[in-house]
Amino acid sequence: MSPSSPHIPRYAGLDGLRAIAVGLVLIYHLFPGAGLSSGFVGVDVFFVVSGFLITSLLLRPSRHTRRHRLIDFWRRRARRLLPALALMLTVSATAAWLIGGDVLVGIGRQLVGAATFSYNWVALAGGSDYFAATEPELFRNVWSLAVEEQFYLLWPLLLPVLLAVLRMRWILVAFALLAAAASTWWMSTLVDAGGMTREYFGTDSHAFGLLLGIAAAFALQHMPEREWLRGRAARVGGAAVGMLGLALIVIAAAVPASSGASAFPGPLLMASVGTLLAVVSGVMPGSWFGRAIDVQPLRWIGDRSYGIYLWHWPVLVLITAASGLGVSGSVADVPVWAGVMALLLSLVVAAMSYRFLETPLRRHGFRRALRAVRVRLARGPRSRLAMLGTVLAGALALSGTTAAVAVAPPMTTSEMSIRAGQRAMEAEAARPRPAPIPEAISGDDVTAVGDSVMLASTPALYEKLPGIHVDAAVSRQSWAAPDIIDALAASGRLREHVVVALGTNGSLDGGALQKMADAVGRDRDLVLVNAYAPRDWIAGVNSDLAAFADARSGVVVADWAAAIAPHEELLAGDRIHPGMAGGRIFADVVEQGIRASEAERAARAAPWSGCRSRREHPARCCSRLALLFSARATVLSSRCCSRCALLFSRLALLFSARAPGIYAAGAENSSAIGSVKAGLSRLRARRCAACRVP
Repeated sequence: MSPSSPHIPRYAGLDGLRAIAVGLVLIYHLFPGAGLSSGFVGVDVFFVVSGFLITSLLLRPSRHTRRHRLIDFWRRRARRLLPALALMLTVSATAAWLIGGDVLVGIGRQLVGAATFSYNWVALAGGSDYFAATEPELFRNVWSLAVEEQFYLLWPLLLPVLLAVLRMRWILVAFALLAAAASTWWMSTLVDAGGMTREYFGTDSHAFGLLLGIAAAFALQHMPEREWLRGRAARVGGAAVGMLGLALIVIAAAVPASSGASAFPGPLLMASVGTLLAVVSGVMPGSWFGRAIDVQPLRWIGDRSYGIYLWHWPVLVLITAASGLGVSGSVADVPVWAGVMALLLSLVVAAMSYRFLETPLRRHGFRRALRAVRVRLARGPRSRLAMLGTVLAGALALSGTTAAVAVAPPMTTSEMSIRAGQRAMEAEAARPRPAPIPEAISGDDVTAVGDSVMLASTPALYEKLPGIHVDAAVSRQSWAAPDIIDALAASGRLREHVVVALGTNGSLDGGALQKMADAVGRDRDLVLVNAYAPRDWIAGVNSDLAAFADARSGVVVADWAAAIAPHEELLAGDRIHPGMAGGRIFADVVEQGIRASEAERAARAAPWSGCRSRREHPARCCSRLALLFSARATVLSSRCCSRCALLFSRLALLFSARAPGIYAAGAENSSAIGSVKAGLSRLRARRCAACRVP
């Protein structure tokens, strides 16, 4: 987020590009329903602009020695970046301390990473997952600043070496482009290896934007001003190139979010190339495009884009935490009012920081600013009071930051639930399996595959269904389930009842659902647990699950959403992951789903098969068939078919009353059989076609 300064030449179009970049990020984070599913590419726009601007500055001729220029460059970068960063960190940390709870988790590590320009690597070392909803890091947006700050530290040292070795301008351009291609390839390799956060946070894998900006700076260095460049044809062509660049940026930002190589580096690289075209078009002599996108208010936003970017994410996290919305690492659950409030606060605070802190320090430096403080303290009472108030506010912010680090909990409430589930899985694997309880569902017959919601519920699943095999992981999505089920089936570990609880982390893949059903096969039951989370895709997920189950036999839906909705207080701070009490509700839902699947399987079979065997005890026959029809009524009720549910309930009561006499004294009781068969005939005549009554 390199801002302009008096020492840096003002290239036409760069302020407008900064405004566009920060606008994309703001829309992506604050207004997730606006359609820019990949608005995070705004960061890559910043990277290209920074690479071009800083390299152009370093290539400018100077009368000073190389050592003097290097020290002066770093001093000016510190003046521009550090004051606003320090203000944001201390004020946000103090506000987080006042709010308390999940928002404080990991704040000490985050502050260390931000203060040492290494946030991206510190986050990776701490096991952070940028794409998980369980990690609401307050200063997560600082990762991109760390990448740029590392560039500011290392590039001035490497550039003189390159200039001495390669010398020719176009060889330097080719070298920068090859390095950008290598960084892109490395990102793709890491994606294929499953390192989503590693490839996104890594300076090495996310450096292609900076390198493309460097290539542009090399290409435009000492470019002679030809007369044709100022002609109408050149200006029109340049404007067309710039508009093409903007179009690529917007298209990249609108690409639907995904979690594979199509997202990384696809849209990131597209946005970087688009920015490269826009930069070249904007800085050409007499460019129409550069002047066009530098108009107000874009120029005003571009000048303050650094502060706006700094503040928007911490303000959003603090608003959601303070308002009781729950703290989440995801941007998908931001209500509009919270986004508007965060936007207004970010603009106001960034504008004040730019005027009263950043600009004075950038112009006068730290020493002269301290000297001005001493002068004001020596003036009249009003000036002295104002300065003392400012100093006191700074001291309170530092104290609040220290307190925030001291009282920060070790993990979020959702992580505690997930850890409890992991411990339960480990304990279950270590202890011998108890014998199944007769007439009850045995966990030895159940395989469960799920995401972090199931993982958090694992202790309750083991308690409810002893012996159940649980395979759950954080951030797992539906596309992973078919391979897991296939592997379990191939190894002979796939059991009679297969429970799948995926959908919290993204929309369902219809093909994946069919593959799950095919892998489970007709000899097993598939129970699909629907999802509950403050995410915009949840309604679609649950609708797709219900439609899939209704269209196929052997598949039922366990309604976790309906069961937990009245008990949101049993969920963690993210309003997604259940605690122990919520986990018991999850386990109950799973058991009910398994019972419903058993009922549907029994309903597909001939209901009289057992009773036609005279060796079956009449009481057992009665119990089995009454339970069958009662369970069938439960299934139909869950599908909102109340009429057929009532018919089945009446049939269950009829069977309970009549069946004991069917095989009394070892002979068939034709009267009882006739009564039950008559009930079945009435049921068939009055049933819904969709219920498929046997």
